[in-house]
Amino acid sequence: MKKITYKTSGVDIDKANFFIKSIKDYVKSTESPNVLKFPGAFGSLFAVNMKKLKNPVLVSSTDGVGTKLLVAKTIGKHDTVGIDLVAMNVNDVLCTGAQPLFFLDYIACGKLDPKVLKDVIKGITDGCREAGCSLVGGETAEMPGMYKKDDYDLAGFTVGIVEKSKIINGSKISVGDKLIGLPSSGLHSNGFSLVRKVFSVKEQKKYAKEILSPTRIYVKDVLPIVERFNIKGIAHITGGAFYEKLTKILPSGKCFNVNKNAWPKPKIFTVMQKKARIADEEMYRTFNMGIGLVLVVHPQEAAVLRDYLNKKKITHYFIGEVISHPTKRIIL
Repeated sequence: MKKITYKTSGVDIDKANFFIKSIKDYVKSTESPNVLKFPGAFGSLFAVNMKKLKNPVLVSSTDGVGTKLLVAKTIGKHDTVGIDLVAMNVNDVLCTGAQPLFFLDYIACGKLDPKVLKDVIKGITDGCREAGCSLVGGETAEMPGMYKKDDYDLAGFTVGIVEKSKIINGSKISVGDKLIGLPSSGLHSNGFSLVRKVFSVKEQKKYAKEILSPTRIYVKDVLPIVERFNIKGIAHITGGAFYEKLTKILPSGKCFNVNKNAWPKPKIFTVMQKKARIADEEMYRTFNMGIGLVLVVHPQEAAVLRDYLNKKKITHYFIGEVISHPTKRIIL
């Protein structure tokens, strides 16, 4: 009988160690002075400067990329899904008004492919730099038997910080408030089980650029807005989209009246809806339809905010307002 080792069982520790060394420059490019390095540390250390905050609150989020990874595998392009991973997390903590501090990733695979996973890590570090947060650690798990040879899965975790008195939670949203929508970069990272059902492999390759366009990271655009304006609510339009994620921030008895003709829809949504004859409500419950983040602002501040956005050349759309309704949460 042949000698059995961990390597012959499907897990190559030497290859994993080499992979970790090969991505060190990527990781280092995201590190702020707050990242502390100690040889032999089993955990990641991040020094938080509390001097500017009276009552600091940490805000955390964890998320993945979903079956968009299967499209990346089909097309053979893996350098954008890492950006998606960061975006899905940092955009969520941003909705509370928090600044992302650091990020960790988890990669599980059937067999470690250094080229593929290096592209993934490059995307993660690109996303971290865009969000202004440090990649402080991660885990790469080779799991033969759990995953097929060419399969991998991603999960991410981020921590942000916000002053307690400045937490944005939607509780002050009132009738008359205006909705400002910031455009998405496309499909982002939701609804891909439906995307893969609608489009054949050949069509996925045809629309590869649109389908794999990475999720937009809103941190650097929105944090200055939060500092200057009285933003009452922020919604990240992800799974559940307008019907679930937008209405999540609404107080009881209030309703969002949304004009779905107020912004241009990326062509990919129209192509998909027409091809599969998908109902409007299903589209707006599944996809962002071209709006990735929504800001709710007092009507008296809306015009000033729009002037600011115009000066900063940040594309935006007035997409609706808050009304009173006894039962409905959204009119679309």
